[in-house]
This record gives sequence, C-alpha cells and structure tokens, in this order.
Amino acid sequence: MVKTIQDDPGLSPYALRQSLLDTYSRVRHFSEQLCTPLVTEDYVIQSMPDVSPTRWHLAHTSWFFETFLLEPNLPDYVSPHPQYAFLFNSYYNSIGERHCRPKRGLISRPTVQEIYGYRQYVDTSISSFLTTCDEETLQKVAPVLTLGIHHEQQHQELMVTDIKHVLSCNPLHPVYQEQAMQPAKQLPALGWISYPEKLAWIGYNQDGFSYDNEGPYHREFVDAYQLGSRLITNGEYLQFIKDGGYQNPLLWLSSGWSTVQTEQWQAPLYWEMHDGNWMTMTLSGLRPIEPAEPVCHVSYYEADAYARWADARLATEAEWELAARQLPVEGNFVENKKFHPVPLTASTTPEKPAQMYGDVWEWTQSAYLPYRGYKPAAGALGEYNGKFMCNQFVLRGGSCATSVTHIRPTYRNFFPPDARWQFTGIRLAREV
Repeated sequence: MVKTIQDDPGLSPYALRQSLLDTYSRVRHFSEQLCTPLVTEDYVIQSMPDVSPTRWHLAHTSWFFETFLLEPNLPDYVSPHPQYAFLFNSYYNSIGERHCRPKRGLISRPTVQEIYGYRQYVDTSISSFLTTCDEETLQKVAPVLTLGIHHEQQHQELMVTDIKHVLSCNPLHPVYQEQAMQPAKQLPALGWISYPEKLAWIGYNQDGFSYDNEGPYHREFVDAYQLGSRLITNGEYLQFIKDGGYQNPLLWLSSGWSTVQTEQWQAPLYWEMHDGNWMTMTLSGLRPIEPAEPVCHVSYYEADAYARWADARLATEAEWELAARQLPVEGNFVENKKFHPVPLTASTTPEKPAQMYGDVWEWTQSAYLPYRGYKPAAGALGEYNGKFMCNQFVLRGGSCATSVTHIRPTYRNFFPPDARWQFTGIRLAREV
C-alpha cells in the first residue's frame, strides 16, 4: 500500500509522488477488473436498499476523489456534470443534498459508458495534479488521497457482495465467474486456544494508514478466555438447523427472534432447499453446500444464537485483536479471486487459531462504539465513521471479498445485527 512521509520520514518527494501515482492507478484498475464478468444490465440493478448498483460504486468512488482532492486544490477544476455531486454523494450531509439511497437503482442515466468516461476524466485529472503539484501540496494531499484509495477498496468489497445479491435474485442463478469447488480435506476438530488475563493495549499505534475509528491507542482489561481454533463450518451450522435452532426462542435475543419470525429465516442467506438437500447461491452459481466450508452470510443474531446453542459465546473485539496480533495477515482474500470461503487446508496448532484473516468477517459481541478519547476528523471527512457508532456490531478479520492490502489486526468493520449480505461468519469464544 502507498507510503507517505509520515510512514517513512526518509521517503523522498519523488518516491512519494511515484508511490501515490502507482497505488492510485493499481487500485482504480482493480475496480474495473472486478467488473469484467458483468454485462451492462448487471451494472444498474439495486436489489434491496443496502445494495447499490455497480455503476453507482464506480461513480461514487470517483466523486470522492473529485470532491475531497480535486475541487479543494484546483480552483479551475470543473466536474463533467454539475449534478454528479447530487447523484453520487453517499452520506456526507455537510457536502450538500443527495439522491435517496434506496432509489439508486431507479436512475437510468448517466449510462454505464458515461460513468466509465467520468472515471477516466477523474483519473486523468488526478494524474496530472499529482505529477505537477509542488512538494508542499503533495505532502498535504497525500493523507487524503490515501484515504480515498482505501475508500475505493471498501467499495470494491461492496461491489462483490452487492452483485452477488443482485444475481441471487435471478431464478436462473447466473454465474459471475466459473469456479470449481475446492475439494475438502479432513477437517481438524474444533479446539480451544487459551489466553491469559491481561491489561492490554488496543488499537492502532504504528506508522501507516488506519481509519480514525481504530484509535486512540488505549488500555483495556481482558479476562482470561478461550478462542475457537477455526471458523464454524456449514456442517456444524447444519446441526444447529437440524436441532431446531431457528424454532427455539430461548436461543435468540428478543430482536433477533422477532427478525427470524418476520423474515421467516430458516438458514443462512443464499441457502435453498432442493429435493431435500441444501444448496447455496455463490458467485459461481448454485451448488451443494460443502460441509467443510466456513458458514457465511449469517447475521449477528444468527451468530449469537449459534454460539448460545454451542454453549459458547462470540469474542469481544479486544479478545479477537489480541489473538490476531500474533499472526501474519494472510488468507483467502479478493486477490485470490475465489469470491467464496474455502475449507481449512492447514492443520491447526495448539497455540494459534486458523482462518483469522480472509474467508469471512467474524462477528464479535462488541457494540460499535468510540474508543475512549476518540474524536472524529474535522470537516466533512469526519462523517466517514464516527456518526455510525450506534446500533451496530463490530466485525474483524476481512473476508474473501476484502483486499489483503486493506486489512490489519485493528481494522473495525461494523454492520447492524440483521445484516447478512456480507461474507460474515462465526468464531466461538468462551470463558476459561
């Protein structure tokens, strides 16, 4: 990922300029690579309010660079269309009025071709600006550009998860990318790894990029606990279903049980029963459930209910972070282009949990709240994270739709407890 002067004080202005240009170009290109399997009709559908059309993601990320980098620094910059700011602003209230989120799929213009032209226009402007600006300006804008690059990576993940939801609504079960099922090896038994009580430092405290919600670096007391040695699998979750997990109100939080009844949940999202067998919709089409794969597309409510059924609980985010810090950031990420969780291929060890990164985001029992001393950034960029710290839960570790250059032990993802369209899964914890 891009380095800045703050990351490496010895970085020359030339090296900084080249790093910014190269990383910007690579990340922007990857967004368009993810769209290669799509046809024009795929770009425009919004299958539910939480899903945005692929075309909108491509435009919104361009609007972000335009709004927070080009317009403040280039007085003569002119957007290709004065209404793009209205159409492609997401939630920045201080920037101005914006189009209603649930109605993004009702807009047929600008066309997909025009959006690609918009991206090219912004890319050319960014390249020209970074190439010609003076060193003082370069150092000033480097943090904003780096934020924009990570922002685009977030939307790359949303492009993958959103197009999966779009395709799942089609009874023909269309294929985004052909992918053979990975043969499952013998699955290691679920073990428990113990961690002692500790007054621990939590949060980001290193050089390099992080989001503001990952700090400040602070102390938390963590009691002794145990963490599951691997993710919970489809096969294990099937046992929960067969044991009447979705019919037992004693396993569910009150709002979770209400959601189960209202939405008539009987299994994770994308699971379908065909001729007495469970099938699942993947980005490679409909296929049988693989018991050894990590279960995914479960809500916080489902993860919490399963943990209670298994006589365990979900980890706190501090517990998860302490365990993850000891491990390299490696796993099944979007660069692998599998676009689906895969069975565990490495045996677990008594000391280290497996599958901590990639495959599925892991629900924690921690509400998404500010760390002590947290203050959002000044201006419109302060709306990026802080204002969402209510009625959501923290997830950790990244998924098969996350970029490996985007994740770290302190990364705090967050979703409401009924969200299921992301690649979300389960790791158990328990008291010692």
